[in-house]
Amino acid sequence: MDTKQQTGKMNETTEYRSPRDSDGHGTHTASIAAGRYVFPASTFGYARGVAAGMAPKARLAAYKVCWNAGCYDSDILAAFDAAVSDGVDVISLSVGGVVVPYYLDAIAIGSFGAVDRGVFVSASAGNGGPGGLTVTNVAPWVTTVGAGTIDRDFPADVKLGNGKVISGVSIYGGPGLAPGKMYPVVHAGSSEGGDGYSSSLCLEGSLDPKLVGGKIVLCDRGINSRAVKGEVVKKAGGVGMILANGVFDGEGLVADCHVLPATAVGASGGDEIRRYMSAASKSKSPPPTATIIFRGTRVNVRPAPVVASFSARGPNPQSPEILKPDVIAPGLNILAAWPDKVGPSGIPSDQRKIEFNILSGTSMACPHVSGLAALLKAAHPEWSSAAIRSALMTTAYTVDNRGEQMIDESTGNVSTVFDFGAGHVHPQEAMNPGLIYDISSLDYMDFLCNSNYTLTNIQVITRRNADCSGAKRAGHAGNLNYPSLTVVFQQYGKNHMSTHFIRTVTNVGDANSVYKVTIRPPGGTVVTVQPEKLVFRRVGQKLNFLVRVETTAVKLAPGASSMKSGSIIWADGKHTVASPVVVTMQQPL
Repeated sequence: MDTKQQTGKMNETTEYRSPRDSDGHGTHTASIAAGRYVFPASTFGYARGVAAGMAPKARLAAYKVCWNAGCYDSDILAAFDAAVSDGVDVISLSVGGVVVPYYLDAIAIGSFGAVDRGVFVSASAGNGGPGGLTVTNVAPWVTTVGAGTIDRDFPADVKLGNGKVISGVSIYGGPGLAPGKMYPVVHAGSSEGGDGYSSSLCLEGSLDPKLVGGKIVLCDRGINSRAVKGEVVKKAGGVGMILANGVFDGEGLVADCHVLPATAVGASGGDEIRRYMSAASKSKSPPPTATIIFRGTRVNVRPAPVVASFSARGPNPQSPEILKPDVIAPGLNILAAWPDKVGPSGIPSDQRKIEFNILSGTSMACPHVSGLAALLKAAHPEWSSAAIRSALMTTAYTVDNRGEQMIDESTGNVSTVFDFGAGHVHPQEAMNPGLIYDISSLDYMDFLCNSNYTLTNIQVITRRNADCSGAKRAGHAGNLNYPSLTVVFQQYGKNHMSTHFIRTVTNVGDANSVYKVTIRPPGGTVVTVQPEKLVFRRVGQKLNFLVRVETTAVKLAPGASSMKSGSIIWADGKHTVASPVVVTMQQPL
């Protein structure tokens, strides 16, 4: 069914029939991938400097798949086919939906056709984090990109009447609050009268102007957009807003172009503000007051990168044998181009005009990888899409600028492979990865056979006749020649479990090179690699190795699981080729 049949005639005053951008998302993501150098670039003075995309000299083609009414499978499939027909090298897809079997997934089907023709496809992992099993666009032929922070942020702190300072972030660019003045602060949800739930979330029409006029309003995250909450407060006469995370949001903060002085604080900061307000209202002390102090742009932030709270997480809901996301890339508070007909907050009433906006999402992370893929394709025209992804994955890093394991923004704890995949992309290293794990279309078909897809289902995905007779010899779905190795053991009363992986690496480094393996086994497992040394005589030579993983059962409640990760690293003194090894133990119900 096409868009017109579903929604009727389009409103040509609010959106365009062409790929021209009417909401800003496409402009922002396209300029991240391929924007030319611009100076000075900033959003209301924030993040001032030179703006540039990842591949500034790449040529860009844009295809329209989304409308105000949604993104339709027919348009997605047509855009993939048009892009391939036009001869593109890379397809960047900051679009996603629910995870379904690949033969029902238009993105999986369209991207297989593109990869089959030598086109690299990167797609955003989704913004469903920090919970597990939230990752989308999980087909193994797609490079799935999660989001990390960069070493720059935009502090905007809340100073309370009791002297305490709660850290927050904002890119508010209008007139600020009066310096040195403290304003009454109110949480509309806890006040007398009205619908407490709606007003605590600052939903449209929920705030009483008599209650919030002239005050800073604490709003809880949820339901409506962060920027819209500020508009609701402003319309009700509030002078400022503190946007507090809920428990599920954790400590992950996103800076926004608010329409009034406003800042976002984490869940613990929000709780502290509520406690202060509650204590002040119950005692004979002065009523609660606060102000917001905007501190501009801060650089050289440590730690960075950090896995963004919103970034969707594994394990892979569709193919647990394939670790997703594959990598993470910058996705929090990213400055990029913006159309002049759209206000920076995205609210229709916002008439401000800017050339650059700061947004967050895996939508921003994906085009970073797309641009890098274009650079890799230009440097290595003979590389397949799997080779490019392999180069990005095996050279990715997992330590931050303190030299410690990357942390998870939502909790402050150490992050895992389900958060960052192989790690954060490292462009310079990816240019010369030494070895690559290549994958052909026939390998993907074997993977589908071993995933128990029917021949009919496989034909829907691959658009070619399938034959699974030889695939079963490849063993299991985890034997796809992927740069990561993942196994899920079901503990059906068994004490000892083992599996093996066969991998093939292609030498893209030096002609005469010898790679030796270093094994860092996941906790509680024994990992062996044969052979332990790979001796290459020429560039392009392929060599195989076998990985055996053995483990013993662990105590788990019915339905529970535990994950441990390690790595296999091949090195020749010049190149380091790292692959995550992930072992999950599951106790069936």
